[in-house]
Amino acid sequence: MEYQSLLHKKLLDGSFVYTAESTPPDASDKDVLLKKVLPLKGIADAVNLTDSPGAKVHMSALTAAIILAQNDTEPILQLTVRDRNRLALQGDLVGASSLGVHNILCLSGDDTKNGDQPDTIAVNDIDSLTLVETADMMRRKKKFPSGRLIDPAPKLCIGGAEVPTEGKPDPDKISNKIKMGVDFFQTQYVFDEFILKEYMKVLEDAGILEKTFFIIGLGPFASAKSAKWMDKNLFGVDVPEQIIKRLEQAQDAKKESMNICQELISKFKDIKGVKGIHLMGHNKEEEIAKIIQEARKS
Repeated sequence: MEYQSLLHKKLLDGSFVYTAESTPPDASDKDVLLKKVLPLKGIADAVNLTDSPGAKVHMSALTAAIILAQNDTEPILQLTVRDRNRLALQGDLVGASSLGVHNILCLSGDDTKNGDQPDTIAVNDIDSLTLVETADMMRRKKKFPSGRLIDPAPKLCIGGAEVPTEGKPDPDKISNKIKMGVDFFQTQYVFDEFILKEYMKVLEDAGILEKTFFIIGLGPFASAKSAKWMDKNLFGVDVPEQIIKRLEQAQDAKKESMNICQELISKFKDIKGVKGIHLMGHNKEEEIAKIIQEARKS
């Protein structure tokens, strides 16, 4: 398949990519978004726009992605099945592509009961894998699931989420996602190189690495306390004890966290199948930009 986006082209060309994540603001002014994401412009290869993370409303991820696309920043639109039925999702896919948003990450979405409007009723008309399958049908077969033709069809580079955890991954599950249409995977935070090595080795042995691209999640800590919280509360996240101790003993925990990120990026780049780094952190766009700039020098 020919490339569907600038990010897809870089991956197909063998470039090691850096993507970043940003949550759209609580604002109805595009300049607020552009100022927030400005540190990443020209630094990150693409920027994810989260879709009401934590089940808390922010500026529409679709709108935010379009604004970035129109301001020379490659977006990755996160789409959750939590908030829209299949008709709305299909309309968003066509509309997004028509305005220069070609990368999508298909997700379930955080539980509405954990948000700040817990009485919200989740839609979940389809699941995230069906969204992947639908998007793939729309770009390849150039039609909606109803059979109606789309002319021209949307250009879409389709992403899926994965969680590298201790123990063997499920190659069959990942292979099925690829078969359904996933082009690349962005993962949950990974802070343990040995867990990642084991995970990627299993996928290599299963012949999966030659079929897709893995962009590994990483990000800076605000403090040792935040590292402990992530280790305890975020699904699939394992923060090694030695990292927590380094943060506790550091005079400047934020600076030490940046150093840890650089060290892990250097190690992750040497692991077969790792094609990029996905940097996350709430309102940490400036720190993430600095991490990417330093990593590109090495």
